[in-house]
Formats: sequence, structure tokens, C-alpha cells
Amino acid sequence: MPDRGVGPAGPRMRVGRPSRRVRTLLMTLGVLAVLAMLFVMFAGFWTDWLWYRSVDYSSVFTTTLGTKVGLFAVFGLLMAAAVGFNIWLAHRLRPPLSAMSMEQQNLDRYRMGIAPYKKWVLLAITALVGLIAGASASGQWRTWLMYVNGVPFGQKDPQFHLDVSFYAFDLPWYRFLLAFGFAAAVLCLIAAAVTHYLYGGLRVTSPGARATGAATGHLSVLIGIFVALKAVAYWLDRYGLAVKSSDFKAAGNWTGLRYVDANAYLPAKTILFCIAVICALLFFSTIWRRTWQLPVIGFGLLVLSAILIGGLYPAIVQKFQVEPNEQAKEAPYIKKNIDATRTAYGIADADVQNYSGQGDSAKLADQRKAADSAASYRLVDPNVVSPAFQQIQQERKYYQFPATLDVDRYTGPDGKPQDTVIGLRELNINGIPKSNWINDHFTYTHGYGAIAAKGTTPVVSSGGGKTIGAPDFTESGLPTTGALPTYEQRIYYGEKTEQYSIVGGPQKELDYEKNGEKTTSYAGKSGVDLSNPVNRAAYAVAFNEPQMIYSGAIGEGSRILYNRTPKERVEAVAPWLTIDGDAYPAVVKGRIQWIVDAYTTTNGYPYASRTTLGDTTEDSLTDNQRAVVAQQNQVNYIRNSVKATVDAYDGTVTLYQWDTEDPVLKTWMKAFPGTVKPKADISPDLLAHLRYPQDMFKVQRELLTRYHVTNASQFYSGSDAWQVPDDPTNKDSNAVPPYYLSLKMPGQTDQRFSLTTTFTPNGRPNLGAFMAVDADATSPDFGKIRVLRVTSNVQGPQQVQSELNGVDKVAEFVRNLRGTDSDIEYGNLLTVPLGGGFLYIEPVYARGGSANYPLLKKVAASYGGGKPVFEDSLTKALNAVFGAEGTEPPSTTPPPPGDTTKPPATGSTALKQAIADAQKAYDAGQEALAKQDWTAYGKAQDELQAALRRAAEADAAAGTSEKPGDKPSGSTPAKPDAKPSGSATEKPSTGT
Repeated sequence: MPDRGVGPAGPRMRVGRPSRRVRTLLMTLGVLAVLAMLFVMFAGFWTDWLWYRSVDYSSVFTTTLGTKVGLFAVFGLLMAAAVGFNIWLAHRLRPPLSAMSMEQQNLDRYRMGIAPYKKWVLLAITALVGLIAGASASGQWRTWLMYVNGVPFGQKDPQFHLDVSFYAFDLPWYRFLLAFGFAAAVLCLIAAAVTHYLYGGLRVTSPGARATGAATGHLSVLIGIFVALKAVAYWLDRYGLAVKSSDFKAAGNWTGLRYVDANAYLPAKTILFCIAVICALLFFSTIWRRTWQLPVIGFGLLVLSAILIGGLYPAIVQKFQVEPNEQAKEAPYIKKNIDATRTAYGIADADVQNYSGQGDSAKLADQRKAADSAASYRLVDPNVVSPAFQQIQQERKYYQFPATLDVDRYTGPDGKPQDTVIGLRELNINGIPKSNWINDHFTYTHGYGAIAAKGTTPVVSSGGGKTIGAPDFTESGLPTTGALPTYEQRIYYGEKTEQYSIVGGPQKELDYEKNGEKTTSYAGKSGVDLSNPVNRAAYAVAFNEPQMIYSGAIGEGSRILYNRTPKERVEAVAPWLTIDGDAYPAVVKGRIQWIVDAYTTTNGYPYASRTTLGDTTEDSLTDNQRAVVAQQNQVNYIRNSVKATVDAYDGTVTLYQWDTEDPVLKTWMKAFPGTVKPKADISPDLLAHLRYPQDMFKVQRELLTRYHVTNASQFYSGSDAWQVPDDPTNKDSNAVPPYYLSLKMPGQTDQRFSLTTTFTPNGRPNLGAFMAVDADATSPDFGKIRVLRVTSNVQGPQQVQSELNGVDKVAEFVRNLRGTDSDIEYGNLLTVPLGGGFLYIEPVYARGGSANYPLLKKVAASYGGGKPVFEDSLTKALNAVFGAEGTEPPSTTPPPPGDTTKPPATGSTALKQAIADAQKAYDAGQEALAKQDWTAYGKAQDELQAALRRAAEADAAAGTSEKPGDKPSGSTPAKPDAKPSGSATEKPSTGT
């Protein structure tokens, strides 16, 4: 048999097809790659579906997915059909080829190359543009759902007298359709032009006509469609003027029509609409006339009109009619903007009153008495004391508290609501002793317990292991015990819980009981079952964790918990809501519930000025954990329409309708029926913990800096504009945060749980106004905004803080702290209206030494522009600032469990007991001094001081002649030669 590899020309190498084995291998690898890609896509879809089903919000998933798929399919097919049809039509209208020019000869190569694959090329092009258009359209699912489910606002804009729902729900959809139409017209025009050129319908260098009659007619129709769409755009632009943003020097960021808009742009848009319609008709006429002469003239007229009528004419009106008398011309439009903005942000009913702010110096005695009930002064600052919670109540390294704690209300011993600082002991994954996959995701799965402390009073006497100035815990320990009712203490869902956990299976979890550590297995209903191998494989892919497939720690009953932060869960089940930056915990009916405030917003409220949520809600406490989560960062309408709860144990998400009148919420409830429960379903126990949300308040206070003014002329001048001051206790130039505080506003007879803030005049440091909103959801005045406009020159927060820093006692206090390796830390500067003036109260902490957490050491106070005082307690500070005499009255708060400090008694018995206690404390101090035990010495001196104070009180009560300041038997202890190294305890006084 002859050798086929050798021919007459000599040896020839044969390059043939790969062998069957290679082809089979390549095909197998290709199929596996495709299957892997498909499974990755399936895993994402499947895990999402399982999660939504696990939280009982599968309807949200199906509605959202169905809407996206529907929009993708409809608009993708429309775009593909439009482009494909015009390519087919251009090919069908191609001229017969005759003697070809050089240009056509060059193009013939491309025609020949495409000829065998024309259908595939057409399919590829249409598929590509269809996919792009469909993907873009699917992102408009919110716009579509709001359009088809829109509910009327019952309010009309002042210019066109259309319901607000047209601008909020309809106009955005019309604009999307218009944008889609423009994109389709341009793509079809490009595709048709390229096809006509390729097949000779258009010629660039060939002699004769540049375009065939068929090509001329085809392209003219497409251009006519584009111009017709431009006419529609001009018509919609007329309504768009009502929601147009512009820079107006008198009002900053302005929304709505101004004089030039109503009298120049509006008629110009109408004229341009008419010209565009005529121009479009001229282009359509080329189907019969076969010439572009008239359409080109019409298009040139349109361009010229757009320049002259749409640009030059309004500029002339602004320059020669408006600017010479701008205030008078703009006044009616400013008034419309003021009214719309106040309505859109819920500040139309704000009660603004004039308030002197200086107080009556002739009635200081009465004001001192009134100061005791004017407010529950929150000396325990939730923004400062987190390190104290961490060091005293952390218990284990793998637990943590948030950097900023929360303020809530719980019933005190007297049966009245008491401001309480609360934080949850959440899991800290970075503190696990030995980090590995089992420990991180199976053993350490949850936090444990809610820790609460009195908001108004820290620890006032030592004993029972307590330190003076530390938070006075009402719920503490591991497991916790105290004032809170019995509740489920395990925290599987929290603000710091961001990793996934696998629970309920063979691997046990670390847990606690009264006698110490134990193991447990999750018994909640949340999470997704992993006993199914398909689910395990899907989650192994979704979380990029192959161990899930084969790990023996996963078995029957295993469930995976993820999306575990409250904000994350609420945003997932209600993607149409904007989430407040601060979720806060509350113990309700035996469970810890995270309460999440959620907002409905729109960017389409006519005449209402816009605000940027990310900027408006930022203050000195904002961090990534407390930042607002916004679907629309720029809004001009906002309502706190939904109160949501997330169960800290089983992750159950519940949405409650809070604002029953909000049309935006009603629209979304139509789009997602059954997802939001009625307001009547909120239990009284939960209602007691609901409050006015901080981010809503911050948005409203920012708008009120300008929109407290309702007179158009005064608004234009800006003479009464305010600003939110910087936080005087923070070195960074960030806005002062609002503070929750129970107080009495002028005219009120009892304290109301409120959210408060201050304003300063624009560019000035003095106090301009004080704002408070009733934040108690059980109050009939909930949400009522009260603003006190200061009518005299009163010190603002920065001025009070600066003057306080210059007080001699403060300087001495700081020097003493420096000597003990400690630093001063200022708490919240609280502002309280009192007797026609303002009382400033500020807790002052020392931090450092052996107790490296803040301890309340001093209280600063200022009233009516007087010099700030700096005292050891609130009572002393109030006495000093109002010039009252007397000593601090006995505390009415019962001693905490384990506190060995004896309650004050009356008469000679109490005096003898106090003297005996003083002697005992003195002896203990001398013994500690001899041992150079500075911690014990400081504790003894604190007890000595408390005993001397009780002696003075008992002496005054008994009416004896013995001086309250008499020392106990024995000599006064000498001051130690050396200062207690590293101690944060203030140098004690050894006598009175």
C-alpha cells in the first residue's frame, strides 16, 4: 500500500482533524463548562427563592422577578424586532447591482463574505440589542409597578392642576418610554443606514445620486419618528418644569417653576412642540416626494427655534424682566415652593413660637424648683458609655456592643416610664479564641442578652462591685437578670451579626445557663434547610464554601442563617422602602425585637425642593452601621410610613402600616398585597417602644433651617435662615446629632419623650431656635413639631462649650486627670427650655487608668447666658447655676442589689450610723494607704465622702448643733506622697 504522506513533491505533513478521543474530551469539557455556568446561575436564583420562602415573603420575590422578566422580554423583543425589521427592510429595498464603481467593488467583498451567514448575522445583531434593551428595561421595575398601581394623592400642582400622582408615578414611566423610543429610533436609523450603504442604497463616492428613492424614503421615515419623539419630549418637558431642579441664589437648591419658566420656557416648549410636529410630517412626506429639501429646511428651522426660542428668549426675559425686580417677580413662585416643600416633608404643621431665651433673673429660685421636673436629664450618654458596657458587661471576648447605644423607655420602680440606655451583647466573630470554619459558623452562632442602664443617673455610691460614675445597670449579667421581664436572650440576628451560621444539626452551639457554659441546638423556625443535597450544593456555590457539600457537621435538621442584620432583612423583603440608619432593640412579650423605621419616598413631588438623604442624615455619629440605606438618594417627599420589626431569635420580619394616609405606601401595598400588616395589628407592648425616627427628624430639621419662613419676601432675603450647628463635643466638623430626651416644652404640664435639636442663625454661633418633636408613639401629639424661635441674643452650643472649657475648675480637673493618665470626655450637651430661658446640661466623663472606660465625674450647667458651673452632681450643678443653697438631697432611687451603702435615715440614729460608717471608711483608707493600694484607697475615700454627706443630711434633719462637716474621730488622713499611678479616680476630698 503506498505511503499517503509522500507525494511527487516530496514529504508532506498532514494537518487533519483532531482524533475522536480528543474531540470527545473537548466536547465533554465544553458541556461541563456550560453546565457549571448554568448551575452557578441556578444557585443564585435558587438560594434567593429559598431565603424569601423561609421568611414568608415569597410573593415579593415572585412579583419582583416576574416584573423584571416581563419588562426584559417585552422591551427586549420590541428593540430586537424594531432593529431586525429595519435591517430586513433595508436589505429588501436594495437596488439591483449594475456596473459597479470602485466603491461598490470594495463593498462587494463584504457582501460576499456575509452572504452565507446573513440570517445568523441578523439574528446575532437583533439578539445583542434585545439583550441590552431588555436588561435596561428590567431595571425599571419600580417605575412600572408605581405606574400601574398608582394611587391619587388628592393634591394638585398649582401650575397645571394635575394630581401629584401624575408627577410621582406617571411622568417617570412616560420618560422611560420616551428614552426607549429615542434609543430604538437611533439604533434603527444606524442599522438601516449601514445596510443601505452595504448594498448600494447609499453612495458616498460613487457618481450619480447619493441615495436611491427607497433608501431616501426609509431613512426619512426613521428621522421623522425621531423628530416626532422630540415633539413628545417638548410636550412632556412642559410638565417636567414643575419638578425641575435649578440653582436659585435666593433659595439654593430650587424645584419647580420660576417666573422665567412660566413666562418664557413654558410657551417656548409649546411652540417647539408645534414646530417639531410639522417637521416630522415633512420627513414623512418624503415617502411620496422622494426629496429631502423640505424636511431639511424644517429640521433647520427646528434647531434654530430651539436656540432662539428655547435658549435666547428665556435668557432675555431673565436679564431684562426678572433681575431688575426679582423679588416681586419671583414672590408667587417662592410661595408655591414653600407650601409644597412644607407639605412634602411633613413640616407644614410645625408650631413655630417666639421665645425670649434669656430667662428671668429675678425668679431664679422658682426656676431652680422647676428645673427638677423640666426634663429627665440624660447624664448617661449612649454615645459615650459603650466602652463601659463593653468592659463591665462583655463577659467574654467574643461578645461586643455597638459603638453607639440606643435610648428607649422602660417602666421604672415607680411605675412610670424611665429613659433607658440599652445595648445587645452580640457575637464578635473576631474575638473567637480559635478561628476555624466549625467555630466561626457552627459553634459560635449567637449573642446573649440585653444590657440596660438608667439613662438619667449613673452609679452614685460604691459597693457591690460597682464604681461611682459607671452606668447603673438595671439589666446585667450572663445570662442577664434585673428589671426586664423574662425574655429569650439568644441573639441570632443583630446589627453586628454579618456572617452566616449553620445551626440545628449534629454540631452543637455554645450557650449559657445560670451555672455557666453549656451547649444548645437552635430551635427557631428561621433559616433554610440544608439536609437537601441540592440545597447544600447551591449554597456551597453561592457562598464559595465547598466544605458544605461533604462536611459531617451538616446533617438532618441543619439550617443556614444569613442576611442577619435587621436593616438587611427589611430591605430585602421590602426593596421599595428606604431604611432608617438606626435600628434599635426592645424587649416585647418575652422576645427581643429589632425595631426598624422605614420610609416611602419619591423624587417627583411638584414644587417641593429636593434634599440628598446621604448628606442630610449625616452627623457626628454617622458611621457605616448607622448610615441611611436609600433607594433614591435625592428625594423631595418622605414619610415614615412603615414600622418594621425583626425578631432577634428567629429573624421574623413584620411590616406594619404606620402612615395610613400615605399614597406612596398605598401604591406599594397594591403592588405587593399582603406584605404590610394594618396599623391595628401593632400590640400595645410594641407601641410603647415605637418612637419618632432620627433620620426623618434630621431631614425635617434641615428643611426647617429655611422653610420655617412662610413669607415669600422674607424667604427671598434669607434674613431669618438657620443652620444646624456642629457638634460642640466632637472635634470633627459634623452636625450635632439629635437627642432623645424626656422634657416639658413651654405650655406642657408633663414631660414628653421627645427628639430635640438646636439651630443657630446662618453664619452665627448664637442660638437661633430649639426644635422638639413628640417622639412617644402612645402620645396623641406624636409627631407634633414645636419650634422655639429665639428672639434675643442667647449663647449657642459652641459658645457654651467654649466658655465651659475656660472655667478654672475645668482646667484644674483636666490637669488632675492628666496626672493620672486619664482624659476628659464630654457627653451630650443637652438643651432644655426653662422659664423663658435655656438650660444647658452636659455630663463630663473621665477615661483612663485602671478602668479604661468613661466614668461620669462632673456635670456642667449653664443658664440664661450666665457663667457655666462645673460640679460633682446634677443637683449641685443646678443649685450652683441658679444660685440656690443647700446640699444634695438624699437619693430616692433604691440601692442596687449588692450595694452595701445604707439608705439615709432620720434623726440621731442616722447621724450615729453615718459617723460610724465614716470612721470605718477612714480606717479602711488608712490601711490601703499603708499598703500603697490606690484602688482600695480611692474606694475608701468615695465611701468616706458618702458617709460624711449622710451625716450632714442627718444633722440637718435632726436639728443638732453638731456641724455637718465635723470629721470622724481620728486625724484627717494625710495625702499620699505619690499619686495613684494609672488611676482614673478623681483625687478625693478628706473633709467637708
